[in-house]
Amino acid sequence: MLSRPQNLLEYERRFWGRGRLVAGVDEAGRGPLAGPVVAAALVLPEGTHIEGADDSKKLSGNTREALYKSIISSALSFGVGAASAHEIDQTNILRATTVAMQRALEGLAIDECEVVVDGLPVKGLGIKHDAVVGGDAIIHSIGCASIIAKVTRDRLMVRLSERYPEYGWERNKGYGTSEHRNAIEKHGLTPHHRLTFGGLQYDLEL
Repeated sequence: MLSRPQNLLEYERRFWGRGRLVAGVDEAGRGPLAGPVVAAALVLPEGTHIEGADDSKKLSGNTREALYKSIISSALSFGVGAASAHEIDQTNILRATTVAMQRALEGLAIDECEVVVDGLPVKGLGIKHDAVVGGDAIIHSIGCASIIAKVTRDRLMVRLSERYPEYGWERNKGYGTSEHRNAIEKHGLTPHHRLTFGGLQYDLEL
């Protein structure tokens, strides 16, 4: 088992020095009441450091958008996968997140690389991987993947808000804010709401 990296790029350098590439994997959108969970997998060229790229939750929306462009242009390969609200309800959020990660990894144009995910080991991922809790803050590839996942999901929620403007998804991104919950009470649920989240099944039955 690898020891926990202490510095940015330390994890990647362990493999770069042996001629191996690293795919960082992270997700966005596990907690919202609406919209998909989105995952990204990203491989950086050896020695690449993108200034400012960190855990996406620590960054402003404008900063994430700017970094997204830098990350995409610098990456050797990246893949994005999603699992819909319906898929989340049919299984559970953990399984749906795993499916999104699998789809993201399938989108990579690189056959062999070391895979590292943020958080705990992912049961059922189907590929050997390392897992580092808080990896989005200390492993550069994961931090970059977290930005790709977050920006992709935010953009999707903004597009969905054009079809469902009552819910304020362009602002709350589907999270259970008072604005969003009040809109659900007034307008009901959409096909993009997760019926198993936040008491929404109860709301539907009412």
